[in-house]
Amino acid sequence: MKIINGSVFLEDGKFQQVTVACMDGKITEITTGDALSANSSEAGEEIIDATDCYVIPGLCDIHLHGCMSYDACDGTREALKEMAKYEAAHGVTSILPTTMTYPEDTLTTIANAVRDYRIYDNDTPGHATIHGINMEGPFISPEKKGAQNPKYIQRCDINMFHRINLASGGAVRLCDIAPEMDGAMEFIDEARKETRISIAHTTADYDTCKQAFDRGARHLTHLFNAMPPFTHRAPGPIGAAAENENVTPEIICDGIHVYPAAVNLMYKVFGPERLIMISDSMRATGLPDGEYELGGQPVTVKGRLATLHDGTIAGSATNLYDCMITAVKEMHIPLEDTILCASRNPAKAVGIYHTVGSIALGKQADFVIINKSDLMIKAVIVRGQYGKG
Repeated sequence: MKIINGSVFLEDGKFQQVTVACMDGKITEITTGDALSANSSEAGEEIIDATDCYVIPGLCDIHLHGCMSYDACDGTREALKEMAKYEAAHGVTSILPTTMTYPEDTLTTIANAVRDYRIYDNDTPGHATIHGINMEGPFISPEKKGAQNPKYIQRCDINMFHRINLASGGAVRLCDIAPEMDGAMEFIDEARKETRISIAHTTADYDTCKQAFDRGARHLTHLFNAMPPFTHRAPGPIGAAAENENVTPEIICDGIHVYPAAVNLMYKVFGPERLIMISDSMRATGLPDGEYELGGQPVTVKGRLATLHDGTIAGSATNLYDCMITAVKEMHIPLEDTILCASRNPAKAVGIYHTVGSIALGKQADFVIINKSDLMIKAVIVRGQYGKG
């Protein structure tokens, strides 16, 4: 298969007029112009003409709970399959299904489902690749629980984490903790050997977060949300993350969770090299307004706003591609930089950039073809297989 006459977004962060050849789901050749199209019809190769389009890497959402009435916490391969199908259709070709705060037996069931999906279903045509799990909870602060169920919050337990990670096949790629909680620092010391530790749902001050980062935490979950604010006398988690270049911050760009100007400010603070865009989507994503559920709690969805019945914002109802376009149109972030923040940066953060996250030789052939005029998706290619957007 080939993509020709398209403006392709390459690893240097720029669009170039190139031809990309794919075989067996991998990128095999990148050539300037349309040189690869010569004699293609005789060779029996499929040609995809991306004239007047941008060709960008498949997006990588490392923080999403669900969509289309399904949730990672359903703990079934069916739920994961339906999530992967929806995400791929919307340009998100790599995902980390994200858990909520639940007891160990529930989290183990979820881990087993992800392990089995990755063994038996991960090559399903037209479905996003599941690269592992984002374990958001239960090692968080009850004071910043957000939409997490306080009934199941507990202290950091490295043995529990080991068991869940083992059940997943060693696929927990992110684990969220509140560093001020009992045993958190010791947990970081051990768990960082197996996964990337993220500070999340926390009341921790700057000094505590700095210590956590110094000990090996490397990520910050949904900037601004469920954490102390940044102020000039109390810079908190955001200040500690900003000065540590090893830390990757993620931010929800749905236009609801964070005011557009604040998103733009964080883009300027962290830059396109570190900022990661996420959806934090829940099971209502892709569905009409109504009553839904998240982490065992009822949620009301109106437009892009999802709230618990007490008014607490509860995840988003927007997929990552729409978040990326919102960042362009409402946060005034250049398209090229939003692509990096939604593909390369998350892939690097969770250790899958050698496989996905950019258009480069040998990588998985995951592309999104979008119209230059309105940035709408024209087609999505997953593992070299072509499908309409």
